[in-house]
Amino acid sequence: AHVGRVASGLEETMIVINDRIAAIDTRFTVTDRRIDDLAESVKGVDSSAIAATVARDAGGSAGVDSFCTGVDVPGAINEFEWAREMAERMAGFSIKSASVSISGIHIESQNSKGLVAVQNPDGEIARSDVARVVEAAKAVPLENSREILHVIPRYYLVDNQEGIRDPVGMSGVRLEAEAHLVTGSSVNTKNLTKVMSEIGLDSEAVTFGGYASAVATVSDTERELGVVSIDIGGGTTSVCVYVDGALTHSAVIPVGAKNITNDIARGLRVSLDTAEAIKRNLVPDGVASK
Repeated sequence: AHVGRVASGLEETMIVINDRIAAIDTRFTVTDRRIDDLAESVKGVDSSAIAATVARDAGGSAGVDSFCTGVDVPGAINEFEWAREMAERMAGFSIKSASVSISGIHIESQNSKGLVAVQNPDGEIARSDVARVVEAAKAVPLENSREILHVIPRYYLVDNQEGIRDPVGMSGVRLEAEAHLVTGSSVNTKNLTKVMSEIGLDSEAVTFGGYASAVATVSDTERELGVVSIDIGGGTTSVCVYVDGALTHSAVIPVGAKNITNDIARGLRVSLDTAEAIKRNLVPDGVASK
């Protein structure tokens, strides 16, 4: 289910090639490979998967995260190549590029502001002004080992008038932007794109997996009311917090489904396989079992 969320959630960064979409979801313990055909929807949210594969356990407890940090790049290449071949065989065509998700405890976020003067002498705000103010919001000090993955506008201000979602066409002389920045380790990103290159794929976009999941699963109404999107992986959990319709906080914490399995195994003194079965079949209180 998660790979479907990621594939549709990349609607803002997904690259469309010959009316097809390719997405690679690098999870902590597995690698998902999905190829979508675009249906009526331009953004691909209503698309249907025609091929999907799940790679074998990618490195045990270290997982894909160890590949990205350079611990086992050859192992990553083998698993990604296996997933790609299986997906292409099911789809019946080859893919030369894909959008790739990234996660891990190296993911961080911060909110920033940008400010520009409106260029049009008549004071009407154009798309170019919006692009410039978003670019200005990126001007934040970062360590050399980090890079910006996403600049997500939260809202705009026109001559100190707050809460504007789309200022294009409005009149003013001063345009500001409140933006949410998601940053990641440059080493992890470079190693991930290197792995893609080694298996013959161009990385058209690298997207934070937690953000992709939130875009795909959270409705506009939920964003307006305020919501927290929690994506539990094998060894990490991605969190995205929306306040007043805007993404306000993103993070990855080093706790995931494997931790739950380990706790059950220790608490009940059973094997990991038995603990995993208990976890998957446990029915919450108040929910009727099927």
